[in-house]
Amino acid sequence: MKVKVYSGGKLSEGEFDASSFGDKVLFKTLKSSVVAYQANQRQGTVKTKGRSEVHGSGKKPWAQKHTGQARAGDKKSPLWRKGGTIFGPLPRDYRQDLPIRERRVALRSALAGKFKDGEVIVSDFSGFTAPSAKAARKLLADAGAKRALVVLSEPRENVWKSFRNFPGVSVRTAKDLCAFDVVAGGTVFAEKAALALVAERVGPAKTSGKAAANAAKVGC
Repeated sequence: MKVKVYSGGKLSEGEFDASSFGDKVLFKTLKSSVVAYQANQRQGTVKTKGRSEVHGSGKKPWAQKHTGQARAGDKKSPLWRKGGTIFGPLPRDYRQDLPIRERRVALRSALAGKFKDGEVIVSDFSGFTAPSAKAARKLLADAGAKRALVVLSEPRENVWKSFRNFPGVSVRTAKDLCAFDVVAGGTVFAEKAALALVAERVGPAKTSGKAAANAAKVGC
């Protein structure tokens, strides 16, 4: 399929075989993966004190009857200032576990959707021989991307330092990439070697009969 290629400071078109990522976007699987990722980022450490935990006396402040005031049991009542909290949040574990196979399918599906929407740009990042925010800004401007995900085959300090201060831009390696990164990343700038590593990670996609027939016609 035709994809955008950024090389030598210029944006052009080229051919790329994206068949390993499939031709379908599995929205239900993709949503499950994204929700699980977001849930796993929650610390779950928020804590409020109930009436048995706040500081204060347990003595009854005044008699039950004949005082002209409302009944009160102690100063730690939730109705009083500095009293305990009713049904407040307590520490809990929000973690959701997904099978590794489902996570791989979600990543493959997310990339298939990006290729389908034309939001993948293959780049070699050859111009980043040193940290350069100017070069990074030019790359984003040439592609017209406000949000971007940079995918590298291996850690490259010069590329990371060039993009780290841009809001809405994240840098990931192929082994650390997940479906949430792709969905929330906007335009994907990826090395060809990085896409090959991701394709190897997620495994081959099942090709539909129609897509297989078309591939046979063109000799893919």
